[in-house]
Amino acid sequence: MKFLDDDRDIRFNLFEWLDLDALLKPGPYEDVDREQLGMVLDEALKVAKGSVAACNEVGDRVGARYVNGKVELPDGFAGAYDDLASGGWISACMSPEFGGMGLPECLGTGISEFLMGANTALGLKVLLTRGSAHLIETFGSEELKKVYVEKMYSGEWTGTMCLTEASAGSDLGALTTKATKQADGSYLITGEKIFITSGDHELTPNIIHAVLARTPDAPSGPKGLSLFVVPKIRVNADGSLGAPNDVTCAGIEHKLGIHGSPTCSLVFGINNASQGFLLGSEGSGLAQMFQMMNAARYEVGVQGLGNASAAHQAAIAYAKERLQGRAGRSPGQSPIVQHPDVKRMLLMQSAYVQAMRAMVSYCGWCMDMAHVSEGEEKDRWQGLVELLTPVCKSWCSDWGFRVTEWALQTYGGYGYTMEYPAEQYLRDCKIASIYEGTNGIQALDLVGRKFRMQEGKPLKALLKAVGATVATLAADPVLGNSAQQLGEALKALSTVLTEIPTRPNGGQLTVLNAGPVLDMLGHVVSGHLLLQQATLAQKQSQALLQGRGVDGTDKAAVQGLLAESREAAFYHNKVQAAIHFAHRGLPLVAAQAVAILSGEIAPLEAVF
Repeated sequence: MKFLDDDRDIRFNLFEWLDLDALLKPGPYEDVDREQLGMVLDEALKVAKGSVAACNEVGDRVGARYVNGKVELPDGFAGAYDDLASGGWISACMSPEFGGMGLPECLGTGISEFLMGANTALGLKVLLTRGSAHLIETFGSEELKKVYVEKMYSGEWTGTMCLTEASAGSDLGALTTKATKQADGSYLITGEKIFITSGDHELTPNIIHAVLARTPDAPSGPKGLSLFVVPKIRVNADGSLGAPNDVTCAGIEHKLGIHGSPTCSLVFGINNASQGFLLGSEGSGLAQMFQMMNAARYEVGVQGLGNASAAHQAAIAYAKERLQGRAGRSPGQSPIVQHPDVKRMLLMQSAYVQAMRAMVSYCGWCMDMAHVSEGEEKDRWQGLVELLTPVCKSWCSDWGFRVTEWALQTYGGYGYTMEYPAEQYLRDCKIASIYEGTNGIQALDLVGRKFRMQEGKPLKALLKAVGATVATLAADPVLGNSAQQLGEALKALSTVLTEIPTRPNGGQLTVLNAGPVLDMLGHVVSGHLLLQQATLAQKQSQALLQGRGVDGTDKAAVQGLLAESREAAFYHNKVQAAIHFAHRGLPLVAAQAVAILSGEIAPLEAVF
């Protein structure tokens, strides 16, 4: 399957819009420059379009298989994984101390988008290995770090996180997997975990599991959980691999999508011989695991973006080739891209893809700003990261799925067939709203915790920035009406946030409408970021017009430039996408506000 990327917009986000100078200064990123970042993106795109994309279709059609107690991955996965590991792509943004490249997270966003768009099933292995290794780096003893971290960052070993159990689901406080301390300080792990992404395979000689379990005397609920490192194969004192560690794959799930990614049921301690090693202290497991979960939630948002972007690019290519009907005064059949309804579908896809990319790129940049800052400034940026993480995860996975649906619709009947990639992107994307904490859980976290943290400062700062964009562009001849739409959406959101909590049943209404409120905030933030980008794109467009000697009031001359210059068309379309989003996406905020402010609670009154 050919992977079609949007490298140009990724580079716009990184090199033209985000303030890289604030990062590439004395400090963590002082040895990195723009040229190096560009070269890294070049190489990441090369491997994504090469071996990674090459096995995406067979990964979907053949899928992972459970044969005689072992998990077999589709042809091509081993070679593609080796390319990712040898190229350093697992640890591109991780600490150089353990073999990482130490690159900014806002660059990592682009790398992850390439990998997720090219082959989501393979990209998930990168995500989980990096996250579980970082857990050990952050909370592990010096001995655990020495044994595991570098081998995982290098891709020699892979990693997973093992949370879910059949009887617990999303209620982690109900987990029952046990950890019994032994005389040597290790623990015996017994229990079963389900829905473990890449829980078993033979890509690497060892798989390192991060397992939440409960010690015998631990209290019930979330506070009783501890976190353990449990290797599939025991590691000898000299670093060599020893005996199997009593970790058994009992089977894999048959799923709607991501068929190349084995979703495993793992049993620990069938023979009472599964050895685990405590991370940090007993009882702190869930707090520690949230480090990995939050990073994974952000990257799942990038997955939604990557699937949506790849589907959109494929839909554009198809629309340019498919002849159907006559557009305007065309003497013969026209490419469907010329039909107004198709153009509307394509621009709506583009607007939401650009919105998602802006959101995750900005969030990644905020992570970097927190990394290079100290004191109150660090807290400010970290607060924005924590506020935006559930929004990135939920908004980008929900609307990413919608974009894949719109992209499939562009193909007409062919989109519903396996002859084209649209249906796979749709199926692969759907899981993003479910795993790493369902989007309903993300919404509850947003309204219940993130709005209140730091006495509400991150939310107030974000909404203040949106208001500044509205004021700045109010008189802009091109973007003024779009800024007005953003202002109305901001007002609607602010009214909901201030009025609903004051009502007698405010708590009830807040919980009931957590999902819509998250969606409202996602739209408002996206509209704000897109208008920032459109302002920059307008300036770049004017510079191109002046450089070519084109009169901006001469429509024919402007259209001629747009037809011959990809750069001019790129900047022009960014402005159009922001306008379209403002007039078609932002009005949804006001509609949701009307519904919420009505006080309607029929779902709570219904009997199922």
